[in-house]
Amino acid sequence: MTDQAILVTGAAGFIGFHLARQLLAEGRPVVGLDNLNSYYDPALKQARLELLCRDSRFAFVKADLADREAIAALFARHRFTHVVHMAAQAGVRYSIEQPQAYVDSNLVGFLNVLEGCRHNGCRHLVYASSSSVYGANTKLPFAVEDRTDHPVSFYAATKKANEVMAQSYSHLYRLPVTALRFFTIYGPWGRPDMAMFLFVNAIMEGRPIRLFNHGKMRRDFTYIDDVTRVVSKLIDRVPADDPAAANAPSKVYNVGNHRPEELMHVVGLLEQELGRTAIKELLPMQPGDVLETFADVEDLMRDTGFAPSTPIAQGVRNFVTWYRDYFKV
Repeated sequence: MTDQAILVTGAAGFIGFHLARQLLAEGRPVVGLDNLNSYYDPALKQARLELLCRDSRFAFVKADLADREAIAALFARHRFTHVVHMAAQAGVRYSIEQPQAYVDSNLVGFLNVLEGCRHNGCRHLVYASSSSVYGANTKLPFAVEDRTDHPVSFYAATKKANEVMAQSYSHLYRLPVTALRFFTIYGPWGRPDMAMFLFVNAIMEGRPIRLFNHGKMRRDFTYIDDVTRVVSKLIDRVPADDPAAANAPSKVYNVGNHRPEELMHVVGLLEQELGRTAIKELLPMQPGDVLETFADVEDLMRDTGFAPSTPIAQGVRNFVTWYRDYFKV
């Protein structure tokens, strides 16, 4: 293993935190970048960060991706050979209310990361895309070859833009890039704006949980430990030139459990673990949402010998155990 530090952006975020922890456990030094914004409770981000900072091989940098000078200076100082870019303004609904935040973080910020990689000899950029890029597609499961030009949310549009931007840099500057289209990641230390967290909060507090499309939705729930294993297997796997992508060294993978779960089934599992019945508020479909997500992970399995497979019941149990411990309830 190299002693060269790996840059993990969004290191105080849900996925970035777990990835930084995984890399540190493998003995790899990590520089973690985050702006610790208040999109959700910064106390949760601080708690994640405190855990990471206990490892002497972890160095934290507080900076905003949209700050071009700061990001350029960081890359020039460390000359990262590997970058794991997980920082983004997340959330479908928030993108309808605050599109500017998505431009700053997901477009300007991503360009600054690409420029840092391009000018400082980065050998591999692994970055977060999203299953939301499949948008209005109705063919299931979603395969990486499927068209992704009908986004139904602005968040999805920015993630699609990231893939196109990375592809152009890969083509123009021979920058090896790997996009990971994440499918509904959940687990301990998860994001409070995501369904699993919102549902547990509401059930514990005796508030109604909001179920859109009257609860008739299916999601390919993917457990966080499976995600860290995928990245661990891919980070040193530099993409070969792809004839389908103008011979650029670029690759796209779906990262999903390849097994959609009925939302009502997940609610049932949460009720079981919490020992309480949820008050269900059935609502119509909301803008920006899709009925079902389902990942085709054949490429991932072929190239890494691994695909996410943690059963939803196990993942829910682990999340509830963490939630009770963290919030002391």
